Amino acid sequence: MWRRGLDWGATTLVGVFGVLWIGVVMFAVAEGPMWTRLGQGLFGTFLIGWALHKAVLLLRPARSRPKARHRRVKA
Repeated sequence: MWRRGLDWGATTLVGVFGVLWIGVVMFAVAEGPMWTRLGQGLFGTFLIGWALHKAVLLLRPARSRPKARHRRVKA
């Protein structure tokens, strides 16, 4: 229960950080070279994409694990 809540917290934190990263890089640092702004924008987009991917995985129902089958050890 705690782990799932912490997973949601971390995913939300990364997504918000990605949005803030893009906002700071694109609008506050307007005098930098275009290739650095593009790279930083791609990094922010990657963070947002990762957070969305993780959120989709967290929304899926948990799969039950198959039972382990062991061979009998013959003496």
